[in-house]
Amino acid sequence: MLKVGLTGGIGAGKSAVARRLARNGAVIIDSDVLAREVVAPGTEGLAEIGTAFGPEVLTAEGELDRPALAARVFGDPEARRTLEKITHPRIRARAAELTAAASPDAIVVNDVPLLVETGIAPSYHLVVVVEADRAARVRRLAETRGMPLEQAESRIAAQADDTVRRRAADVVLRNDGTLDELNEQVDRLFRNRLRPYEENVRLRSSARPDRRLHIADPDPTWPEQAERLIARIRHALPAGHLVSHIGSTAVPGLPAKDIIDLMLAVRTLDEADALADRLAGAGFPRRPGEWIDNARGLPGETWPKRLHGGTDPGRTLNLHVRVTGSPGWRFALLMRDHLRAVPEARDGYAAAKVRWSADHQDRYTYAEAKEPWFDDEARAADDWAERTGWRPDSGETAG
Repeated sequence: MLKVGLTGGIGAGKSAVARRLARNGAVIIDSDVLAREVVAPGTEGLAEIGTAFGPEVLTAEGELDRPALAARVFGDPEARRTLEKITHPRIRARAAELTAAASPDAIVVNDVPLLVETGIAPSYHLVVVVEADRAARVRRLAETRGMPLEQAESRIAAQADDTVRRRAADVVLRNDGTLDELNEQVDRLFRNRLRPYEENVRLRSSARPDRRLHIADPDPTWPEQAERLIARIRHALPAGHLVSHIGSTAVPGLPAKDIIDLMLAVRTLDEADALADRLAGAGFPRRPGEWIDNARGLPGETWPKRLHGGTDPGRTLNLHVRVTGSPGWRFALLMRDHLRAVPEARDGYAAAKVRWSADHQDRYTYAEAKEPWFDDEARAADDWAERTGWRPDSGETAG
C-alpha cells in the first residue's frame, strides 16, 4: 500500500487533483469530510466542542454552527489550538481506520488541507502539493464559493505560504492553466510514479538507478530532498537514531550523480537487522547481498554495513546503515565535512569527476576509478581533522 499526502493552499485546486486521482483508481480520504463526521450530532467530538466553546456554536437543532465556530477561532490562535486538540486526533484515528480497510495494493491519498501546518508530512511515502498563482486563487474563491475578496485574502494569509509547503513537497503540481492541463499532470504522476511506487513498496523492492552514468550539475534542492527522506526514516524508527546526509549531494557546489546518499547510525549490525522491517515499510527496503564497503579499509580488511534503497522511482537513494564509531561511519562523515570546508578539495574532486565520467559511461566502473583519488584525499582529510579538532558527530543531531 502506498500512502500519499495531498495538500495545497485554499483555492489552489487540491480538490480537482483528488477527483482526478480517484478517477485513476486511488482511494481518497478527505480530511474535510472526516472533519464533519467527527463533529456530527451525537458524537463525542461535538459534545466536547460545546463544552469548550459554549452553546452559541450549536444550532437550535443541536448541530454544529460552523459559521459561528469559525468566527470564534479565526484570528484567535488559542481558540484554534483548542479546536484542533478536539478534532485532529479524531480525524487522524478515522483516517487510520479507512487506510487499514483499503486493499493491500491500494494507493491511498489523504487530502489534508493543513498537512504541512500539522507536521504530519513524514508519515506519508510521498507528499504532493498543488500550487497556483495567488491572484488566481483569490479569483477562484470568489467565483466558486462566493467569498468576498478581502475574506479570500485573509484565508490565504492564515495558511502556510507556498515556500513552506514546497519544502515538504516531493511533487509540486502547478494549476495555473486549464483543468485539462492539470488532469494531464495528475495522469502522468499516477502512471509514471505512484503506480510503480506502490508496487515497489508492496514487494519491498528498491527503485534502482540507471546503470548509465550521468553527473548532474549541483542542485541546491538536494539538501531539502535529503531532509524529507531523513524525516521519514526518523518517523519510522524509535527515537534517538542519527540519520545523516552524506556523499557528493551533501556538499554544496559539487556535481554529483543524482542519487541521495544517507547514513543511519546504529549500535550494532544486529540492531540494523532488527530495524530492517520498519525501514522497508517506510519505503527503504534492504538490498540483499550488499553488506560491506568493498573498496574501503586496509588491504584484506572489510567494513561491514547494511545497504538499503528507496522504493520511489522518482528519487533514487542509498541508505547506508553503519555502526556508530566504525571506520566506515567515520570516513563518510569526515569526507563530507572535509569537502564542505576545503574549497580546493571540493574543486579538485569536481574536476576529477569530469575526467572520470569522460572515460567511464558505466557507474560501476566509474566508482572503481575514483578509489585512488579517495585513498589520497583520505590522508589529506585526516590531516585536516587533526588540525581543526574535527569530531565525527559535529553538526549532527538525532531525531
